Amino acid sequence: MITEFPAEILALKDEYRTSVEAHKNIPFFPSLSFYYHLIKIVINGSNLGKAGLYDVVTWAKSGVDIFRALEDAGVRMHFTGMQHVRENPEPTIFISNHMSTLETMVPVAIIEPIKPCIYVIKKELSEYPVFKHLILACEPIIVGRENPREDLVKVLSDGADRLRSGKSIILFPQKTRSPYFDIKNFNTLGIKLAKKNNVTVTPMAVLTDAWGNGKLVKEFGKIDIKKEVKITFGQPFKIAGNGVEENLRVINFIKDNLTKWGRKDLIVE
Repeated sequence: MITEFPAEILALKDEYRTSVEAHKNIPFFPSLSFYYHLIKIVINGSNLGKAGLYDVVTWAKSGVDIFRALEDAGVRMHFTGMQHVRENPEPTIFISNHMSTLETMVPVAIIEPIKPCIYVIKKELSEYPVFKHLILACEPIIVGRENPREDLVKVLSDGADRLRSGKSIILFPQKTRSPYFDIKNFNTLGIKLAKKNNVTVTPMAVLTDAWGNGKLVKEFGKIDIKKEVKITFGQPFKIAGNGVEENLRVINFIKDNLTKWGRKDLIVE
């Protein structure tokens, strides 16, 4: 475990839930309040990135700052299963559904202080003005999402390098962000990467539609404070055989949690 993180180390506990005290002064315009703070966080991170000063400690702190900004805007958070992050000392592949921008920013606040991690991201995120300086400083694996074969080769090659250096990888097998968990479009890339490198897979299920996807710019959607954000981690496991059963295990973990959270309507089979 890294001990010099100035940010709160969430995964030292098994569970985190937004306190009642955090919601005593909910702003009248939650979306406006949140995006005001988000832009400040991103600009500050971008300036540090351009100066070569945006390190993993700052990255984790940014994740904490972002979920605190969501709480300040009135969004409730509930994180569980963090013992599965804390008790597995080896690099792992976190495989998750992909609902919104939130899971590209907040899980790092949970994972990074416990075990170094990077994301697999689509190329367009690495080209956004301002934001690109922040995201590139975190050494992601960048894929184009236009040629699945090329993406597979790149993730397997770059992923092996990251894993050998001790970094875990956060991966979203869905083609794009969507409030719906489309099982038919949930590829096996993470399973293949784990099998090739003999590392574990850690399932991660998210319910993050409180941060909506925008119509013009996906990152800037409505913040809905009536919805609670939920992130949960499952038990890490190794891949045996061809990985079909393990991929189904991840799918069922996500399905079961969405159902438990009362959002079975978001599952598309």
